[in-house]
Formats: sequence, structure tokens, C-alpha cells
Amino acid sequence: MKAPKVLAVASAADLDFRYGCTPAWWQLWKAMAETGVDLIVTTYRGRAIESPWWRTAPNPLYREAEAFAAARGLAAKVQRQEFVRRSEDEPGDSLADRAVREAVWRYATPRWRRHLEQVIEREGGVDAVVVFTVPMAHFRGIAPALRERFGVPVVYYDGDLPMSLPDYGGTDTSGFNYYVGADPGEYDLVVGNSEGALDRLRGLGARRAEVVHWAADPELFRPHEVAKDTDVFFYGHSDKFRREWMRELIGEPSRRLDDVDFAIGGYDYRGDTGRARSIGRVPFSVFPHAISSARINLNVTRRAHADTFASSTCRLFELAACGAAIVSNPVNGIERWFEPERELRIVADAGEAVAAYAELLADPAQAEEIGRRARERVLDEHTYAHRARRLIDLLGIRSPVTADV
Repeated sequence: MKAPKVLAVASAADLDFRYGCTPAWWQLWKAMAETGVDLIVTTYRGRAIESPWWRTAPNPLYREAEAFAAARGLAAKVQRQEFVRRSEDEPGDSLADRAVREAVWRYATPRWRRHLEQVIEREGGVDAVVVFTVPMAHFRGIAPALRERFGVPVVYYDGDLPMSLPDYGGTDTSGFNYYVGADPGEYDLVVGNSEGALDRLRGLGARRAEVVHWAADPELFRPHEVAKDTDVFFYGHSDKFRREWMRELIGEPSRRLDDVDFAIGGYDYRGDTGRARSIGRVPFSVFPHAISSARINLNVTRRAHADTFASSTCRLFELAACGAAIVSNPVNGIERWFEPERELRIVADAGEAVAAYAELLADPAQAEEIGRRARERVLDEHTYAHRARRLIDLLGIRSPVTADV
């Protein structure tokens, strides 16, 4: 049986860019390859990174994309920020946003269309094209052109719903408002990580919208036999849209629990983190080790994801796969993935957080059991083998290998 061939057009494949979805794409692509998919990856920013699990096609506008990213980096430095932040309250479409889109449509879009056409022609027999979190507006007109010329389904995969929606201004790290100026109806299917955001996608014009939740590769994210040198640990990319929960789960509890060691990894925290010590960025390669070295790990979900029903994020599954004792802020629909109290703890305010930390730190066996159950749940339901099978089914292609799920 011929291996199905998928052309993946990704926002990036270079982990140095700190795009939140990129490590997850690596795990998903690996799982797709292990089910027998012949995957070709081309990237919108940076170079396409070689791996044992996929082949690559070059970025046709590498220099232009890096020049734009450098300009945004300089603007962030001038503002003394990690990146140029959009307003949390009024993230509207600015004059600069419109000017960038016009430039992209005139210059980048036609070149990307020719590039994808050439890749499909060269490869022959491509069964599907999947666009992974490239700004949808920048590819305006490309999906119907590929479908008409090659008869190939074109799918858009949004891994950051609902944050990517116009309501929240798109993403700060890329600098783009993905859906403004776009037509989701151009795609055969829009896949997202949020059940609650699917109706919004349909309202924006998507003809078909389906959910594929995030997960974890249990070979990468697994418990490590290391010393527990931190009591309460959190890692994230900035505190935007979760500042109030950082205060309730970290800032205030760290002041009330003088003898408890709180540590936070990441960057661009502007709110209340109390007594927590900062350990800076944690390389992705050692992240499971950092998780295992903490007695309690926090899942502090951004407001948009927490409020919108069943909007999955990577961190929850990664922590669970490592067998962490997880304490989380309330997340609407979290029971879709884990059983509260049995597989993780939910706290609604600083008082409940203090009580949960004190209880779990005083009873390491209970904390270990919660983590063990959480990892078992991941192995049973939330690995990327499960997600790869789901995506392949949605693409309507057959794989010669049955995923071990």
C-alpha cells in the first residue's frame, strides 16, 4: 500500500523562535510519520529543520521573513519588551496591520502560491496539504488555487484557538492577526484545539470545523528519577491574559507560605509573582527534567482558553505525561481530559491554592498517586499517536500502519 503523502506548511520548525505550537508540531509530525505518512515540511519563518520523521522543502521567503522578525524585535527592544504586545482590552486591527497585510498580499502571497505549486508538482501524488498556524490572511486565495489545479484537499490547522481569533488580536509572538482579511471558507476543513471556538470559526465562514486536542509524546514527556529541589513550579510564555491567576496561584500563596519554595520559568512576567524565584527560560530538551524536579506543577491557563469550553493547551498534557502532581486554575471543560481531584487538583483562589499546596507537600504519596493517574490517562487517551490517527481520519487518507493507541 502506498504511503499517504502530506505537505505540511508550518509557521516554523525552529524551536529557537519560541513559538508555542512548534514543539507540539514536532511531536504530532513524528506520530504521523510513525503511522506511515510521508510528510514534507516547509516553513513560513526560518528554515525547515531536517529530522528522522519528515522531509523538507525550503522556505522561499527566508530572508524577507527574518527581516520582518528583526524589525519587530528592534521595536520590542525600543519599548523594553520581550515582544511587541497587543492590547488585552482593545486589540483592534491597526493601520500598521493593514499596511503589512497589503504588502504580504502583493509580494509574499503569490510567491508562496508558486512555491507550493512547484512542491506539489515535483513530489507528485500529494494526498493533502495542511497549513499549520501560518497567518490565514497571508495565504488568501492559495487554498482554492491548489484545489482547482491539483484536486488536493487543503486543510487549515489552528493550534492556538481561541487566542488566534480577531477577538483577541491574534498572536504577539508572530505579530499577525490571523483571520482579519482571511476567508476560512477557502479551506476544505479547519482543524482547531478548541471545541468551544468551532462555532466562531463557522461564523467566520469555515465550511467545516473539527477539533483535534493537544496531547503529549509519552516517550519525551515521562517521569525522571531526579531530586525534588522545588516545591511549586510554573513555566509559561509571559503572563498575558493570565495575570490574575498568576497572582492567585503564585503571588499571594508564595507570601503566605514562607517555608515553601516557588519557582517560575519563562519570561516577560509583569504581574504579581510574589516571592517566586525566576529560573528564566528552560530549554525544551530538559523541560521534562524540570517538571520532575518539582513536587507540585502548576497549570495556569490563559483567560481565553480557560473560559472557552474545552480549549486544550499543550502544558496540561505535558505535565500529566511526566507524572506531575498538577494544580490548575479552573478550566471550562477540563473534565473532557482529566478527572478533577483524582488526576489533578483545581483551585479557585489563593486560599484554595494555599490549602492544596500544604496538603500535597505534607503527603508526598498522595501527590505521587495523582501524578501516576494523570500519566495513565495520557497513555490511554492523550498521546500524539491518538491525535495523529484523528487527523489522518479527518484528512480522509489511509495509513498503511495502525497507530499504537
